[in-house]
Amino acid sequence: MAAAVSFRRCCLWKNSRSLSAPLRGNSTGHRALWRGFRSSVTRPDGHTWDRGEAPENQDYCLQLVRSRDYEGLVCSLLFPEEARRSSLALRAFNVELAQAGKRLRFPENHCAELWRAVRKHHLTKSWLLRIIREREKDLEDRAYRNLSELETYSENTQSSLLYLLLEAVGIKDVHADHAASHIGKAQGIVTCLRATPYHCSRRRVYLPMDLCLQHGVSQEQFLRFSREQSVRDVVFDIASQAHAHLQHARSFRHNVPPHAAPAFLHTVSLEDYLQRLRRVDFDVFHPSLQKRNPLLAIRLVWRREVYGPYLSVRVGRCSWRSRYSGEGEWALPGDYGCVYVCNDVDVPSLFLGL
Repeated sequence: MAAAVSFRRCCLWKNSRSLSAPLRGNSTGHRALWRGFRSSVTRPDGHTWDRGEAPENQDYCLQLVRSRDYEGLVCSLLFPEEARRSSLALRAFNVELAQAGKRLRFPENHCAELWRAVRKHHLTKSWLLRIIREREKDLEDRAYRNLSELETYSENTQSSLLYLLLEAVGIKDVHADHAASHIGKAQGIVTCLRATPYHCSRRRVYLPMDLCLQHGVSQEQFLRFSREQSVRDVVFDIASQAHAHLQHARSFRHNVPPHAAPAFLHTVSLEDYLQRLRRVDFDVFHPSLQKRNPLLAIRLVWRREVYGPYLSVRVGRCSWRSRYSGEGEWALPGDYGCVYVCNDVDVPSLFLGL
């Protein structure tokens, strides 16, 4: 199970120890992911087991998400039990693609876990392929030309992941999809902002070029970790667009089906980052923004317990440097009779970041 297999010929060849292929232009490999899996495997000792039920599959996805997407892990732990494992598989899939270079290699146990999720919840495979194709375009490693291009990328990656998470909890609803579209765009924009210090430390800038030109900011200023007002203005414009998407998503709160709430738990972390960014006057390089909020996981659980059948993320009154003011509440109905935890996971240590 430790052997890596490629997307191109995922499990099509038995006894293949390591297969890999370029990610770009690999449409055959996209289809092979779904054709190539056998539902069961016979080991040399004659024992037959289901690929998707092997315990090491779940462990691999859990540890990958735990190390690379802590916020996603906490949100997955709060999913209903029947969808929690599939949520982890989908988030692990997203992590694998995000950290892949020009050659994508998927461990066999992750592929098996992903196939289990597709088979169990009848996930729409086109959403998975959409994420892959958009990641292929991202291999060009260049800055976004404008904010619309960043939103398109976010829609095709983060929103597509949210559509899959909605399907995992049994939701296929146009209002939920519309809310997921805006939340996904907000998440993609926030992710771009949060990663700016990391990218700049490696001499790369991905922020929309049109906004940089509009405020007279050069890439060199970002590479020097400049905290000038013009740099803050660029960050403010980008953050305001993310905030607007979250506000638009809230307008659907009365039409979203009750059980869609777990898929939208990530809005808590998005609001947390935007509020912290506002408090430091949109200084994207401020040291406090590089630290994980130790209370974020507790806030997720606390809000669910306090509001009973509702998940509520309160924005309250705030001022975006006197340019934007808003207040609202993102309340999503949900079946929250108890705190969902994984039986084999030390949840308290996860919340403490251990």
